[in-house]
Amino acid sequence: MMTTDSQLVTGVDFVSMPTRDFDTAVDFYGQTLGLPRSAYLKDRGYAEFETGNLTLSVIDSEKMGLPYKLNPNAIALHVEDIEQARSTLEARGVSFGGDTFDTGVCHMAFFADPDGNALMLHHRYAPRTPQA
Repeated sequence: MMTTDSQLVTGVDFVSMPTRDFDTAVDFYGQTLGLPRSAYLKDRGYAEFETGNLTLSVIDSEKMGLPYKLNPNAIALHVEDIEQARSTLEARGVSFGGDTFDTGVCHMAFFADPDGNALMLHHRYAPRTPQA
């Protein structure tokens, strides 16, 4: 469906999270991260988890005939309180790659899912400043 304005792409619907251990990945995204599951097709190796503005699609790539390649580029998961979220995840067994990083506009804490797909907790505390 084409829109009448000049913007062709109006959003991102989902990001695929490849896995070789579907059950462990489903447990991680649903239980460890606490994301609501909106789709689950175990026999096809496919489940979806909602973040609020983006769906994370956990897929057994090889079951779908695709090569397995983990995502090394961190997906930024928005949280209101990064230290509280980090502490909660650490208590659930998540290991972070270093201290929480302060960029001057946001805080980031890097970790990975059980397959090694890069994730981060993210909280922007400064307003955006659009470039001209």
